[in-house]
Amino acid sequence: MNDSGPDDSGSASSGLAGQKEVSMLEATRLAAFQACDWLTAEQVSRRASPNAGSPRGRPDRWKQDGEIFSVRHGQSEHFPSYGLDPDRQYQPVAALADVLRAFGDTKDGWHLAFWFASVNSWLDGRRPLDLLATQFERVIAAAHAEAGGVWHG
Repeated sequence: MNDSGPDDSGSASSGLAGQKEVSMLEATRLAAFQACDWLTAEQVSRRASPNAGSPRGRPDRWKQDGEIFSVRHGQSEHFPSYGLDPDRQYQPVAALADVLRAFGDTKDGWHLAFWFASVNSWLDGRRPLDLLATQFERVIAAAHAEAGGVWHG
């Protein structure tokens, strides 16, 4: 999508195409957001440290350290629940950092959310978000395969 601004060609059809593209992007974001539970930084911090005084510090630090990602939805930043391990006091799932390293800077938060929420042929038609905690080696391998230019179908 061209981020340079409104179409100035004067073509009504290109304006409609742009509107359709925006609508499709919004629908895709909504589908990715509805694919799992998402938590605000405050919600994550409360689960990770229920007695701590600073509710935002940890998720922001984890994101900066490449251990988790987030998306902006509405007015808030949200973190994927599948990226947090309730058995480890809601610390990031260790394998998530490996997936994020595999993609490097090639995917922003929303593109990562799309990838995790989409069925993947490298995972026998399953979604990475469903396997991250239990079959993390396969999810990491699928991320490396895609990052290396091999597309799944």
